[in-house]
Amino acid sequence: MNHRIRVPEIRVIDYNGDQLGIMKTNIAFRRAKDYGLDLVEVSPTAKPPLCKIMDYGKFKYEQEKKRKEQKKNQVQTKLKEVKFRVNVDEHDYETKVRNLRKFIENGDRVKVSLMFRGRENAHTQLGLEVVNRVIQETADITTVDQAARQQGRFVTAILVPKKAK
Repeated sequence: MNHRIRVPEIRVIDYNGDQLGIMKTNIAFRRAKDYGLDLVEVSPTAKPPLCKIMDYGKFKYEQEKKRKEQKKNQVQTKLKEVKFRVNVDEHDYETKVRNLRKFIENGDRVKVSLMFRGRENAHTQLGLEVVNRVIQETADITTVDQAARQQGRFVTAILVPKKAK
C-alpha cells in the first residue's frame, strides 16, 4: 500500500475500475493522493504488479465481510453415534432408527455401532444382521461411507446423508 510498493512500474486501475495502464509507481501514488485515496497492491505476483486506487479502509472492510460470509456458509458436519444391542427389542430398534433419521436429516454423519457383551460374542453374525438391517431401512436417505465391519467386540458402520440432486 502507498509507499510500501517497491516496484518501479505498476499497472494501475483507478477508483472507477478504468485501467490507466502501466506507469511509474511515484506517478500512480501522486494520482491516488490527488483523489484523496490510497494506492493498494492487489496482485503483487503479476508482471507488472496490479495496483488499484481505492480507499484502503473500505477495501479491508470488504475483505473481512467476504471472509465472514464464507465462514458462515461453511457447514460443519458432526459424527453422531447410535448404539444398538444384539437382542434389541422392536420398539427400541424403531426409536433408534427414528433418531438416526433425524441426525441424517440435520446433515450429520452417523456411526451405527453394536457392542457384544459376554456370551453374545459367540453370535457375531446376529450383530452384523442388525447393523445391515439398519443400513437397508435407511437406504432411502443415506449412503454407506464405511460398510458394516467387526472390530473386536464392536460392529460399526458409518452412514452419510445422500446428496441432494
